[in-house]
Amino acid sequence: MSAVKVEKELLKYKSVKESPLYTKKGDKVRCDLCERRCLIPPNGFGFCKTRVNIDGRSYTLVYGDVSSISTNPIEKKPFFHYWPGSHALTIGTWSCNFTCPWCQNYDISKSYPDPSRAHYLSPKDLVEMALSEKCKGVSFSFNEPTLLFEYALDVFPLVCKMNMYANYVSNGYMTLEALRALKDSGMDAIKFDVKGGFEAVEKFCAADVNVVWRNVNEAKRIGLHVEVVDLVIPRVNDDEHSIRELVKKHIKEAGDSTPLHFTRFYPTYRMVDRPQTPISTLEKAHEIAKKEGVKYVYIGNVLGHRLENTYCHNCGEVLIKRYGFFIVKYTVTHDKRCPKCRQTIPIVGNYVV
Repeated sequence: MSAVKVEKELLKYKSVKESPLYTKKGDKVRCDLCERRCLIPPNGFGFCKTRVNIDGRSYTLVYGDVSSISTNPIEKKPFFHYWPGSHALTIGTWSCNFTCPWCQNYDISKSYPDPSRAHYLSPKDLVEMALSEKCKGVSFSFNEPTLLFEYALDVFPLVCKMNMYANYVSNGYMTLEALRALKDSGMDAIKFDVKGGFEAVEKFCAADVNVVWRNVNEAKRIGLHVEVVDLVIPRVNDDEHSIRELVKKHIKEAGDSTPLHFTRFYPTYRMVDRPQTPISTLEKAHEIAKKEGVKYVYIGNVLGHRLENTYCHNCGEVLIKRYGFFIVKYTVTHDKRCPKCRQTIPIVGNYVV
């Protein structure tokens, strides 16, 4: 895209909007949205190609540009301790700030935005659509939702006014400023995809996993509901050392009551040569996490497995029986307790039948 086009044409599109998170550095701008903190030259783009420097200001190219939209069970995110049984109107846009070669949504996460072809949806129209679909809330997912930051700042207050929830399904690489701003705008939950230990995340995602754990800790501190997911991939992060390292970080940064999900990898994108994760590997990860003291551990992408269920960590009672994304039995009391031993169970919201 030429400099002339950047300056003359981009600003006319609804999906192009100035970002509140950047710092001027001479004629360059430093994007302060994610921890890459790209220093963008005039008419240049950041790492994710959704940020552009126009006349010394940082603009997003994906404001309201919806690449994907669907109504999903909240368990699909997965959120297992957050408004169980409910549905969320879920949207995504284009591109990503990670380089994961196993991405299951690579058709949108590896595509760059084009404002001249944007599928624009206003914040008001999005919320009205969620209501018409009888959703309990909205979820930003599919690609990395950090890139929809400016849109979220306008959508989430409208969502809150309608007594609905708002959440992110994220790789967790946003800056602390961005995370706190999302909380202030009305976001009440975030699921973090941690993706493994330090070496795996650095090698395959070109990122520092310690930043993600920092944000997990901060999200808990400021009162967001948090769940953590580790996609277990053969020959990437499936060895016992990697699993144990992740579990220890989870307990330290998220706490032993924060749900931890180990999900099964299926070959896709640039990892079609890898086998899917053996169920025994996921069961071993679950065993490690439980022995280390995590109270709520799940395995995912294994339809009908008993470790999809929620058990009381005190007495072992089956509290929520699941089959994939669907709840087939729910016995948590209205005051969020185990019906057998009266142990308090950390769940946000009531079961939505």
